[in-house]
Amino acid sequence: MNGKQNYEYYLRHRLKRLLVFLRFQQPVQSFLIISFDAPMNHHQLFRSIQKKRSFLCVGLDTDISKIPTHLLSYQDPVFEFNKRIIDATHDLCVAYKPNTAFYESRGFEGWLSLEKTANHIPDEVFKLADAKRGDIGNTTRMYARGFFDQMEFDGITLSPYMGADSVLPYFQYSNKWVVLLALTSNAGAEDFQFIESKNGYLFEEVLMKTKEWGTIDNTMFVVGATKADLMKRVRKIVPEHFLLVPGVGAQGGSLQEVAKNGMTARCGLLVNSSRGIIYASKGEDFADAARAAALELQQEMASLLDEAGL
Repeated sequence: MNGKQNYEYYLRHRLKRLLVFLRFQQPVQSFLIISFDAPMNHHQLFRSIQKKRSFLCVGLDTDISKIPTHLLSYQDPVFEFNKRIIDATHDLCVAYKPNTAFYESRGFEGWLSLEKTANHIPDEVFKLADAKRGDIGNTTRMYARGFFDQMEFDGITLSPYMGADSVLPYFQYSNKWVVLLALTSNAGAEDFQFIESKNGYLFEEVLMKTKEWGTIDNTMFVVGATKADLMKRVRKIVPEHFLLVPGVGAQGGSLQEVAKNGMTARCGLLVNSSRGIIYASKGEDFADAARAAALELQQEMASLLDEAGL
């Protein structure tokens, strides 16, 4: 895509948004804080899982230095890579999760790749911006507007450690999800998340407080797959909420253990795999290899859903 094509892409996208605005005849102020895409609540997400026999989330952590070299001749190699991954796997997963850092690091071109990627994801697939924002006030409202209104993501990952005013503005969007960091897999999680308090560990305090801010239809929690042994403690506090679980695959998390300790009567899990799928091959067969890796996980998930009677 050359400069002229980039400009034409933006014109088409902005015209589409203007037509939606005129159709609903909303005042400008309301249009800025309300999205018009169909909501995906807790029940709809579960129905998608049942239909696809999968609770797989594919992480689009696309590093331009790691994609197959033959794609570098394209005007937008990152989008071309993502497009082929999505086309090869969308029937096997219920969500995609672009990590925004991989796009932000490339400036304007990266943001354009991210927006085109979000627009290419089929409407029935959950679109999650892995942004891990955590600011307050007007800044929070601008982040929400950017990811929910402009790029039309269904959800965003947030850090809750600045308190309620760093999260509550996102709940103004009745059909969007807030995904809060709760118990992460990184080594530094020991620094704060396991500080002991009168109610247990700090991550448990965070869960007890933040679950009051939203509902099971608009709030998820991030729990690392390598912490599967602690997932039962998480489930005592949030027995029905969906959990976003990264760390299966390249990071060594066990899908069986995650399902054993975290699955609910409505599944309640979105298990993410990034590198293990998107970088399954560095050759021209990368999309086929990604599909094979995703299919392997989907089939294992189907078996786990069958075992749970779901």
